Amino acid sequence: MATIKKPIILSVDDDQQVLRSLKRDLRNQYKNDYRIVSTISATEALAAVKELKKKGETIALFLSDQRMPEMLGVDFLEKAKVFFPKAKRALLTAYSDTQAAIKAINDVQLDYYLLKPWDPPEEKLYPVLNELLEDWRLSFRPEFSGIRVLGYQYSPKSHNIKDWLAANLKPYQWVDAFGEKGQELLSLHSCNTKELPVIILEDGKVLTDPSLPALAETLGMSATAADDLYDVVIVGGGPAGMAAAVYGGSEGLKTLLIEKRAPGGQAGTSSRIENYLGFPSGLSGSELTRRAMAQTLRFGVEVITPRGVEDIRIQDNYKILTLDDGAEVKSRAVILTTGVQYRKLPAEGADTFAGAGVYYGAAITEAKACEDRVIYVVGGGNSAGQGAVYLSKFAREVHILIRRPDLTSSMSSYLIDQIDAIDNIKVHGFRQIRKVCGDDDHVQRLEIQNLQENTTFETPADAVFIFIGARPRTEWIERGQIMTDERGFVITGRDLTTTAERAKNWPMERAPFLLETCQPGVFAAGDVRSGAMNRVASAVGEGAMAIKFVHAYLAEQ
Repeated sequence: MATIKKPIILSVDDDQQVLRSLKRDLRNQYKNDYRIVSTISATEALAAVKELKKKGETIALFLSDQRMPEMLGVDFLEKAKVFFPKAKRALLTAYSDTQAAIKAINDVQLDYYLLKPWDPPEEKLYPVLNELLEDWRLSFRPEFSGIRVLGYQYSPKSHNIKDWLAANLKPYQWVDAFGEKGQELLSLHSCNTKELPVIILEDGKVLTDPSLPALAETLGMSATAADDLYDVVIVGGGPAGMAAAVYGGSEGLKTLLIEKRAPGGQAGTSSRIENYLGFPSGLSGSELTRRAMAQTLRFGVEVITPRGVEDIRIQDNYKILTLDDGAEVKSRAVILTTGVQYRKLPAEGADTFAGAGVYYGAAITEAKACEDRVIYVVGGGNSAGQGAVYLSKFAREVHILIRRPDLTSSMSSYLIDQIDAIDNIKVHGFRQIRKVCGDDDHVQRLEIQNLQENTTFETPADAVFIFIGARPRTEWIERGQIMTDERGFVITGRDLTTTAERAKNWPMERAPFLLETCQPGVFAAGDVRSGAMNRVASAVGEGAMAIKFVHAYLAEQ
């Protein structure tokens, strides 16, 4: 996590005896509030200044001797100013060089010159430096010192990185690589725009166009299981998965949670959840995720992310999961909590501009870029309503497009009331997008169909946020191995025996447990389950309930 570092006082003098005295006096007075860095070489000092800049450090004051063999002190201070233009600069000079020092103050705007020797420092050094440092402190505004993401606003790769960092609750600063600050950082770190996105970490380390697993590993996150065998493996880290993890860990089960992208699931991207029990003022999806992850880790649950599961098979009563890196994990029981994802917008051009003006879900990371823009929200459910309310704080206009006549049949009334009270949100019934158009790699226009009149029209648009449908994340499950319904949702419990055809797939004499799939010991909970309620509270309840059935199953073995 980003931390505030002490600012630096950097001194340069080629006379080692003088430098030792200066370093001693600086430490005696300023060591509690500043880091003291000293060197005898101006060339080494400039190299150090560049590295400190890369690492996000701050220099408050430069002190340099005037007469040095590699370069004059005035020249050093001018070159150092390029990296830290706000730092104060003072020249150390002998009495014979006083005129040169005065000229430097006038010519290159040095802040002060000090005569050597400066004994006693209480009279001849500290009063001057105290004034310079106080002046610097009053005008100083610290730069962000955490993760910085340099990229192009309408780059799908840049959007993916930003979205992933935000979803994993990793603070970062977005920097337009083509702006003045972005160009400065690219030059400083010897990168170019062909390598975007560029990630600069707090310690100055640079990653160019990294994969998500590589970025996660660099940030200290684990994408590899630590053990060979678990009591229960939970696939998916949404509300159902995290609830199962909390109860599994707290009840003594050796528990592994595998998440493909980021904990929190679809609920984690919500800007505001107003109707979750126990939070009368509501809470954001990210806050719910943060609290749930803290509980999960507190109970000793192992979490690996970003890591997907590509296959599940049964071998000698063990469940073998094949991960997307080829590794395998063995478990006595499995809970599927992979949730759902929004369906792709069935409009021409939607895939072309995905991540470049077409976004799926709330995409809170793009909200700031929508400032004073015209945006469209597609969908009439609660997620769409919450997204529209949040985006209305930034955008000039927010237009909600729905195929139904109005929102009453698909959205909670409290959200409808909120939307009605916001002037810059407009709801358009009987509308759908036929085509997404744009130039220069980002969305600029939409072709919209009026379903009631069967007419189309074109309108300017800066971004489109999609909240339609619910497609289960079950692509990796083999049909037959784990039974799903016609829409791909996992069939569980009594629904496994409602027809003779389905009943043939249940191999045991006892009836399946309530959340059990057609494979004994493999359970499903939350939105991925056929017949689920699609609410955060119900997903949490099912996740907790699944652990009860895991205990019952393990007791049979």
